[in-house]
Amino acid sequence: MTTEAKPQLTAAQRRRVAGATIIGTTVEWYDFFIYANAAGLVFSQLFFEPVGGTLGQIITFLTVGISFLFRPLGAALVGHYGDKLGRKLMLVITLVLMGAATTLIGLLPTYDSIGVWAPILLILLRVLQGISAGGEWGGAVLMAVEYAPVNNRGRYGMYPQLGVPLGMLLATAVLALMSGVISPGDAFNEWGWRVPFLLSIVLVVVGFVVRQSVDESPVFQEIQAAGKQTKMPMLELFKKHWKLVVLLALVFAGNNASGYMITGGFLLNYSTDPAGSLAMDRTAVLNSVTIASVIWLLATLFAGYLSDWIGRKNTYVFGWLWMILTVFPLFWLVDTGSVLWLTAGMCIFSVGLGLTYGPQAAWYAETFPASVRTSGVSISYALGAIVGGAFAPTIAAALVGAFHTTLAVSFYLLVVIVLGLSATLVLRDRRGIPLDIEFEESGRYELFDPDRRPTETRAIMLEYHGTEDAPGTRHIK
Repeated sequence: MTTEAKPQLTAAQRRRVAGATIIGTTVEWYDFFIYANAAGLVFSQLFFEPVGGTLGQIITFLTVGISFLFRPLGAALVGHYGDKLGRKLMLVITLVLMGAATTLIGLLPTYDSIGVWAPILLILLRVLQGISAGGEWGGAVLMAVEYAPVNNRGRYGMYPQLGVPLGMLLATAVLALMSGVISPGDAFNEWGWRVPFLLSIVLVVVGFVVRQSVDESPVFQEIQAAGKQTKMPMLELFKKHWKLVVLLALVFAGNNASGYMITGGFLLNYSTDPAGSLAMDRTAVLNSVTIASVIWLLATLFAGYLSDWIGRKNTYVFGWLWMILTVFPLFWLVDTGSVLWLTAGMCIFSVGLGLTYGPQAAWYAETFPASVRTSGVSISYALGAIVGGAFAPTIAAALVGAFHTTLAVSFYLLVVIVLGLSATLVLRDRRGIPLDIEFEESGRYELFDPDRRPTETRAIMLEYHGTEDAPGTRHIK
């Protein structure tokens, strides 16, 4: 048996990876949110015109949700090949797929031009977006977390998380610019909505160049060098770790359902519908969503740092409690009909979204062993997205249509938030756990519980990670 020092990564390498993950996820989620917001604003008129009314809007929101059903397929493909071939290759493929689908949506003829083929092609391209989104997140967060120093995984894992509010911020800002300045009124419905989709091709080129510049994850390089890739990662995952997948899916479901109330087009449509009771100005509401996205971004950034200080689990609990306290005031403020109060409600609620999103990358990565880690985080994320966000705007629209009050939507969100909190309380906080294949094979992985064994945790961290002055060691058989 020999002993070797763990390889030391440079700060420049880590900064480059952090930059690549945040740029890539921003591009991915800009593409994804452009669709969700456009669905809330104009797609029911452009692609589902014969249906019309509330039913037409519900069907339009279903096209937002249908992409979530294909996220597990993307997660399974990227998880399988990410655990076998590497994280980096999968990141480049998902980025190109998302950009191509988004650009083609911007070129689609509407129902007036080609009839029923317009919604069919729209749905097919949305499916491709779902496959890409299902695979993107797992690869991006693992690149960030597996490169990170052990005591800063929350911070580094937070960078790809920032891509989601940044993508939302960019999407709503571009839509607001097109809707209120460049192509106001009928011009937006005629051609202005296409421009944000076509801009995707420029962003994809930038993201592609940046992602190509980074090296493969050091953890995967170790697995590859040792020839320890799992032949069937997905089968291994569900055989040994299916309970973790279910619990982490419920955790994300609470965050995702809540986030899609703001980012999925429901509040946009509800507050701006000319036939509704509020009928607010479209550009003003888009500006409100943009401001809320900034708050979400700042809260996510803060939560990443906070999770390194007080733990992933504790940060989540604070976030869930915040959302429970603000889920009813959110819609009370929206229903005032004032853009100012609507903005305030979304901003307050977005703090909880950030607190339950910032620690996610580090916590999910630390939960699964190295050999099935890409599969584990990707599938948990994809399933949580289906349970939580896939049809949240559709359910919300149906509840308002049935009960004629947003109180029903608040109760619906309260249920999924409490489910997320319950799953959080069951899970372990594995902050500081070694991420390499040697620790997985040591037999101590499933026993590791920093909440109950602080002395053992300290010993393991010193053995594997060491200090700046004395790097830890690994025992290679």
